[in-house]
Amino acid sequence: MATTRTGSQGIIGRATALTGVDTRVLAMLAALVVAAIVFNVLTDGLFLSPRNLWNLAVQTSVVGIISTGMVLVIVTRNIDLSVGSLEAFLGISGAYLQLNVLHIGAPGTWWISILFVLVLGALCGAAQGAITAYLGLPSFVVTLAGLMAWRSAGWLVTRGETVTPIDETLGLFGDGSIGVLWSWIVAAAIVLIVAALIAQRRASRSRVGFANRPVWLDLALVAVLAAVVIAFAATMNAYTYPKSAVGRGIPVPVVILIVIAGVMSFVGSMTRFGRYVYGYGGNPEAAQLAGIPTKRVVMIAFAIVGALTAIGAVITTARLDAAPLSIGQLLELQVIAACVIGGTSLAGGSGSIFGAIVGATLIQTLLNGLVLLGVESAMQQIVEAMVLLAAVWFDVIYQRRRR
Repeated sequence: MATTRTGSQGIIGRATALTGVDTRVLAMLAALVVAAIVFNVLTDGLFLSPRNLWNLAVQTSVVGIISTGMVLVIVTRNIDLSVGSLEAFLGISGAYLQLNVLHIGAPGTWWISILFVLVLGALCGAAQGAITAYLGLPSFVVTLAGLMAWRSAGWLVTRGETVTPIDETLGLFGDGSIGVLWSWIVAAAIVLIVAALIAQRRASRSRVGFANRPVWLDLALVAVLAAVVIAFAATMNAYTYPKSAVGRGIPVPVVILIVIAGVMSFVGSMTRFGRYVYGYGGNPEAAQLAGIPTKRVVMIAFAIVGALTAIGAVITTARLDAAPLSIGQLLELQVIAACVIGGTSLAGGSGSIFGAIVGATLIQTLLNGLVLLGVESAMQQIVEAMVLLAAVWFDVIYQRRRR
């Protein structure tokens, strides 16, 4: 749910008014395309190879999943700096449960551990949200304490030892795929669902007498989406296992991201809770006077981020087949940067799930391209920090021009 203004200046402003997509998201989409082309040229075609794009999609999934929840927290004028440390704590806790309490390979081990981690993550997030909302402590301070505490709590669970291995069935959540046939089914479903939503939007606006976008523009948007989705599915299917001619298909983590993005978009734009989140972020005083349970809204937003961080922990540990204490380092920077790059304002009140995913993709594209070019990790982090600063500066300029 993005906040836009039809009075924006220039070509991008008019494009925003027509499409209903935030100016910043349009800019980031353009930057993503340019970055992909540049890296592909510099790597002699390696960047856009099926193998690299498959890995890039998996790398983006964790940041994208957590970013969809972080959008809600930032919209409420809060922040969560603890997601990286919390991911380490949750990943270690889930792996420890599998290895030392349950039995690896036993029926039910994988789903019991997932359920445990999800509940634990939601409770951890809710605790931070409750302290912020009901005790009145700044979320920056509360989650900064979480950043320091959660990883240390993970160390206490295992005394710093890496927990391995992970249940084999659970491993499919890290690097499994859904196969060629199901990849095409998912691609077709995405296009059909989006087309249906656009048609439903046109019908709803017509019923209340609101203006609609030109029909040709809606058809063009569906056509562009279909082209992108088909190209993505074809690329994922083109990546084969070593010494095998069988396409892997869309990675399971990406399917999880798609489902969560759809659910979070629905929550943000079609539910009372979503309206409360954006209403509170836009004007906290007015929201309180209107009777919105603002404290509960903030606590639930943090709980959602905690649960999504748990999903990220499951994917990360499954992919590594281990739960080291080092997982999730600087994850909070990537998640927050993804939201800001995707158009979520740090001033609160505006932001979009789709924009956050675009931001996550752009960040991972830059990091992936730098790795392929042999750039050392220290320089990668400098580039990441500069991108975050540029995104915040862009948001400040954008907010000034809206006034």
